Amino acid sequence: MASENPAGAPAAKKVAVFDLDGTLLDTTRDLALAVNHTLAAFGMPELSQEQVIAYTGNGIVRLMEQSVPAGTPRDVWERAFEEFKRYYGAHALDHTLPYAGVPECVAALRAAGVAVAVVSNKADFAVQEIIDARMPGCFDAVLGECEARGIRRKPAPDMVLAVLEQLGADRGGLIYIGDSEVDVACARACGCPCVSVSWGFRSREQLVAAGATRIVDTPDELQCVLLSM
Repeated sequence: MASENPAGAPAAKKVAVFDLDGTLLDTTRDLALAVNHTLAAFGMPELSQEQVIAYTGNGIVRLMEQSVPAGTPRDVWERAFEEFKRYYGAHALDHTLPYAGVPECVAALRAAGVAVAVVSNKADFAVQEIIDARMPGCFDAVLGECEARGIRRKPAPDMVLAVLEQLGADRGGLIYIGDSEVDVACARACGCPCVSVSWGFRSREQLVAAGATRIVDTPDELQCVLLSM
């Protein structure tokens, strides 16, 4: 029987929606290698891993738009983008792994009755492949970028709302977890609490500057915070 709030209405189903890159999985090396493979293939200057990660968070289109030199003709960018997708599709799992303690955190949440989902601006084909390979069966819903279906990417709330609909839940029990300014803005757009993680692609200072108000430093701390909310 569902628990009830003091007014007698059923309590909202708790749903924890996670970002992927920098939150659940460390994808830094594979992303940087794919970007630099592409840049080298087109005779463009390569970037440091730190530069590539700074461009990550708004999807692979924006990542490659920022990675190529300013003034690159659009037709050249389009060929480079196709090469990036080809290479990353073949090598997305070479070095990518969950952050230590994250799988156990997600499992503990599910065991406590929390629905868990992934929403990422990474292309949907890559999101599905990576989750299936590195955290199979861990989530109740997984969604990558799918703007072709009219679902806007983060920080718009569309992807999170699509996952809630899939789970038969509403915003009342929603908590969003991420590692970047995009995630803080997405939670704000959804009107839900945001928990930011400090182990990802942005520093604590960058998260605070983006408006993060609750930052955790370990998956164990994240688990305690989410179960207490």
